[in-house]
Amino acid sequence: MGMRTSDIRALGEVAGEGVGVLNNVVRGVHTGIAGRVFATIGPVARPVAVVHDAIAHTIYGAVGFAGQRVPDAVGALAAVGVSVDSDAPIDEKPAVGEMIAALNGIYGDELAERGNPFAHAMSVRVGGRSVELTRDAVAAAFPDATNRVVVFVHGLCQTESSWRRPPRADLDAPDPRPYGTRLREDLGFTPVHVRYNTGLHISTNGHELDELLAELTAVWPVPVADIALVGHSMGGLVVRSACHYATQYRRRWADQVRQVVCLGSPHLGADLEKGVNAASFVLARLRETRAIADFLNLRSDGIKDLRYGACLDDDWRDADPDEFLSDHCGEVPFLPHAQYHFVATSVAPQAVGAVLGDHLVRPTSAAGRGGARRIPFEDENGLVLTGLHHFDLLNHPEIYDRLLQWLGVSAG
Repeated sequence: MGMRTSDIRALGEVAGEGVGVLNNVVRGVHTGIAGRVFATIGPVARPVAVVHDAIAHTIYGAVGFAGQRVPDAVGALAAVGVSVDSDAPIDEKPAVGEMIAALNGIYGDELAERGNPFAHAMSVRVGGRSVELTRDAVAAAFPDATNRVVVFVHGLCQTESSWRRPPRADLDAPDPRPYGTRLREDLGFTPVHVRYNTGLHISTNGHELDELLAELTAVWPVPVADIALVGHSMGGLVVRSACHYATQYRRRWADQVRQVVCLGSPHLGADLEKGVNAASFVLARLRETRAIADFLNLRSDGIKDLRYGACLDDDWRDADPDEFLSDHCGEVPFLPHAQYHFVATSVAPQAVGAVLGDHLVRPTSAAGRGGARRIPFEDENGLVLTGLHHFDLLNHPEIYDRLLQWLGVSAG
């Protein structure tokens, strides 16, 4: 499999950064433990401590320097043309694209800040390829475009290929095709799939989705009558954010939105991120584990936004992203003319399901039902299921039946 020169250089930058991060974690833990040991022994250990510190400084310094040299070394390989294919962007290959998407989810904010080509720019994708938002390119990518558009927005660490996930084998689904394919056939909606960098702030992606939909609808081959937005997990929060900013900027596309569907979205936050936040806070209190806390705190802005479902710039702009379990999220009003729907699920019924949720999101969070905060979903606009995990929501016959019902209102 060939790689472009720019892809090889980008890979070198990521590898070099990985060496540096790992070196810092090991060095921090080593230093913390050694410092406590020498402090416990007392002044008699001072000569040994001096020698130990000198040796450790030399070794870790050498490893750090080696990490800094990795990008140049890999770049040198690229310069001599090792496995270069200038016409094949690496992220268009499904398996590689999914690995890059996972990297984006964990570290994508840093990749974007460094200008690394592996940081996904938000784009419409067809067959894995990015579609340029010009009239000719969009017409070529969507030769049978209709006046009804359904936009699918994936979740954390995923790409648009997640929507092609087959239904679970035990469901005996009568039609295993993706939601978009079936909605095209049943209701005349043209499916549009978006890929984005899930490591960026949710509100940053909300701004970008707003701009993308403004550009897309302006060059769509036929006048757009209806827009439906379907977001899975983080994607549902990005969709809500985009709708909010579209109203602020008076975008025409927002007036055409009839249905918004959030599949397992953590509107009130995700317990896993809350747990990591609490763990890193505790680990930072001890010298031996402070480096591990620093490592955990390297997780992306997008992941940290999932702690309480932050959809707005104001939710994070003036806050410490690593402070202990503090909710700064404001309200994000719904589009007044659109119907908003949620799907919540759990792996088990009753009390166990309420605690575990779908392994990632509790039903109360997906439904927006909290003690301090409440998302204004109407009960009749929701679907609550049991016995499913988070990724089963991407293709499930009962969910599709409800999509058909919900979107059929706007298509009728």
